[in-house]
Amino acid sequence: MTRTQKQADRTEETPGKQSRGAGSAVQSVDRAVSVLEILARLGEAGVTEIADELEVHKSTAFRLLGVLENRGLVAQAKDRGKYYLGAGVLRLAGAAAVRLDISQEGVPVCRELADEVGETVNIAVLDDNAAVNIMQARGAASVTAQNWLGRRTPLHATSSGKVLLGHLPPTLREGLLARPLPRFTERTITGTAALRGELEAVVEQGYAFALEELELGLAATAAPVRAHDGKVIGAISVSGPVYRLDSDHLPDLAKRTAAAAADLSRRMGYGF
Repeated sequence: MTRTQKQADRTEETPGKQSRGAGSAVQSVDRAVSVLEILARLGEAGVTEIADELEVHKSTAFRLLGVLENRGLVAQAKDRGKYYLGAGVLRLAGAAAVRLDISQEGVPVCRELADEVGETVNIAVLDDNAAVNIMQARGAASVTAQNWLGRRTPLHATSSGKVLLGHLPPTLREGLLARPLPRFTERTITGTAALRGELEAVVEQGYAFALEELELGLAATAAPVRAHDGKVIGAISVSGPVYRLDSDHLPDLAKRTAAAAADLSRRMGYGF
């Protein structure tokens, strides 16, 4: 960038002038990410230093830092006026690491369970108000089954979703239960009181069932996966057609799924 271009950029970024349009929004996001990268490289930096690195006016750098600070992504050392990466970055990194770890550690566990029961096995994690499947293994009987990998599924109508929902802190769980519960089939639980009772049973018995609650003809069971601190970070599920996963076979399948979930939990450090 030439000196003239730098000066033009600084002139345009005068205090009080607001960015407009999609291009400005993208530029702001790019600059915010650049701030995080600068702090990661330098450890800490002041407003003037960050403005120089970004080649923008100090007021622009200050606004970017203010937004990032409000979200916990940067923090300020009050005695020095320097900014550094905040705990929010660790939270995001930790969430990414958990997904990576559980999917990697879950590969042999899911494959073994899929080979054992012959059905489709998935690992799901919570993603805002849904369960998202991040790993899948198929057994011999599930060759023609649909692909669930990467699919977001409703918490109240799936076995994995019930596990994740049931183990949330009460405040978060009640916040999700306060939202409308869409009906997918005639067996979908859409009443809040009924779902609360279901979730209590899920936590107590250690596994969940979903019988044609998301799709007609589909049955599933799931069990919780825990991190080293005991927090539920995911769920292993086994799904298949109801003519194979009927009421006679589901209880035994649930116990096998719970055993696999316990194995993966140990791999994640739980119980040591």
